[in-house]
Amino acid sequence: MSSVIEFAEPSTASGLRQMLRLACGPAQLLVPIDAVREILEHGRLTVLPRTPDFLHGVMNLRGAVIPVVDLHARFGFGRAVVEKRSAIVVVEVPDAQGHDMLAMGLLVDAVFEVLDVEPAAIEAVPPLGMLVPPAFVAGMVNVRDSYACLLNLAHTLAPAELARLIGQGQRAG
Repeated sequence: MSSVIEFAEPSTASGLRQMLRLACGPAQLLVPIDAVREILEHGRLTVLPRTPDFLHGVMNLRGAVIPVVDLHARFGFGRAVVEKRSAIVVVEVPDAQGHDMLAMGLLVDAVFEVLDVEPAAIEAVPPLGMLVPPAFVAGMVNVRDSYACLLNLAHTLAPAELARLIGQGQRAG
């Protein structure tokens, strides 16, 4: 894996990439701001029966049904405890064929800020010592003398993989 993640276009004229910094359990996360549609307070969700822990539920967002993924459970930290700073970050990911964009919600503990990140500052994912499973991470960024994981949204929220896991849960339940 290369030590620098390449992006199609810079978020700013200076070549900096804008990243939204989030908290999920013990992990600090970054999500490219161009993938973020909106940030919502945790509100009313419909829980679906016989689904894996990572599917927190679905929400109605202006007439569209949006699945909400509990990143705690997706990363193996157990189910999230919703608190007053908890938020749902609605992101867009490519569908299984890569043609259309699908909206999904990410349940996180807190949303902090938007950071400008130099593409050269994105480091390779170490093979050991990661809080978040390395397959879900596109790179590491030093933020205030600590490291934040740049999420690989296409892998973390891969629609085909999530559908397979949900199907397994429903067949087992």
